[in-house]
Amino acid sequence: MGHRILTVSERPDLAPIVARWRVEAFFDYPGGWTVETMTAAILAPPDGPEETFVLFDQDRPVGTAGLVREDLETRPDLTPWLAAVFVEPACRGRGYASALVRQVEAFARAASVPVLWLYTRAAEPLYARLGWQRVGLGRDGDHEVVLMRRDLTGI
Repeated sequence: MGHRILTVSERPDLAPIVARWRVEAFFDYPGGWTVETMTAAILAPPDGPEETFVLFDQDRPVGTAGLVREDLETRPDLTPWLAAVFVEPACRGRGYASALVRQVEAFARAASVPVLWLYTRAAEPLYARLGWQRVGLGRDGDHEVVLMRRDLTGI
């Protein structure tokens, strides 16, 4: 496929570009995160098994995904989360989102995580194809979201 995936732990210089993607794709409302505050959050020492991954197409970063302890404010009881899966629009349709999801799953399995969670507004079909199960609906601010889980014990 001509891609590789690195971690922000390995390459902290990637944090600002990941922060820009996250802010533009997921936090584009007034009073939300800034690139600076998101960069600081990405670079903060992890609280448990957390990591941010960056997918490169040749030598250019084009996508990201992360494993985070907390993601959906209305569900603090669930942890950890596959979060902030993003691929630049010009690079979509190449399997990069799937590769990033699989990388996060592998990292979580290596950290003995039995179950991963995610929520999505529009990508339920992608995650369902990758083995994620819909478990219900939730709220993210003013938006209804689909809550999904992935059992990693049988993989």
